[in-house]
Amino acid sequence: MTERKAPLLEVKHLKQYFPLNRKFSVKAVDDISFHINYGETYGLVGESGSGKSTTGRSVIRLYNPTAGEIVFAGSDIGGKLTQKEKQHLKTRMQMIFQDPMACLNPREKVMDIIAEGLDVHHLYKTREERQEKVYKIMERVGLSREHANRYPHQFSGGQRQRIGIARALVMEPDLIIADEAISALDVSIQAQVVNMMKDIQDETGTAYLFIAHDLSMVKYISDRIGVLHMGHLVEEGTTEEIFNDPIHPYTKSLLSAIPHPNPRVEKKRVSISYDYKTSGIDYNLGTPYHMSQTHMVLGSGEEIRKWSGRIPMDY
Repeated sequence: MTERKAPLLEVKHLKQYFPLNRKFSVKAVDDISFHINYGETYGLVGESGSGKSTTGRSVIRLYNPTAGEIVFAGSDIGGKLTQKEKQHLKTRMQMIFQDPMACLNPREKVMDIIAEGLDVHHLYKTREERQEKVYKIMERVGLSREHANRYPHQFSGGQRQRIGIARALVMEPDLIIADEAISALDVSIQAQVVNMMKDIQDETGTAYLFIAHDLSMVKYISDRIGVLHMGHLVEEGTTEEIFNDPIHPYTKSLLSAIPHPNPRVEKKRVSISYDYKTSGIDYNLGTPYHMSQTHMVLGSGEEIRKWSGRIPMDY
């Protein structure tokens, strides 16, 4: 894994609003900042509707951000993109979608689906080179060469997701955004796919933005975790900090909902309820405070002292 000083991706004060009419807008993402280093996995967690998928789609520019700055591999991609910048973005950043069947063309063979990016950006010189690139990546994700001439409906859900992963990996990107990439799969298949993604990361140094609501899987794959609620990044830290020293009440409520495999421990587990409306917390008035160099919590200094019993570093 190559060590670099600057992060691969820097998101600063990102806002993504969707207007309902002239007067009202839905604030799907409201002023969030985070970064992803080369070769690392950043887990983004939160309940449905918290803004996770919107964040991923804004970063890869499927949406035009309302405000904020997105810097990818040293290039500002947050504003209007030139053709050259679009080319740079589409070859070095890829996305794996949640529903493997909905994002695969049912009329195309697997060979052509995986090679779609190669075709668009002319990343091969001969048909033989194209074919060899596809075969190589298919074998890497656990598909055989014989599968290349089949159609998506002839595969299981897990195999279809592997096709989606192969389509992203064949471009040799620096960053892959995995948007709930395993949530539609059986638990046993989830483990296989995640282990495969980790192995590929070890080999290639690819970074992941891993969007999910399954905290157990996020704990397993992520180096750092951001907790998103109602479009606000309420807490961020290393995996150990989030799981062993959660501070924000919303983070605590998420962690308390994870079932424990030991029935005796599970019997004593108490779920912590969190209701934003009655909590007295206002995310819009909160400030990102640091409990350590890597651990950030959104709130007022007094709120954080109350939640943790400690004074933030920058209070």
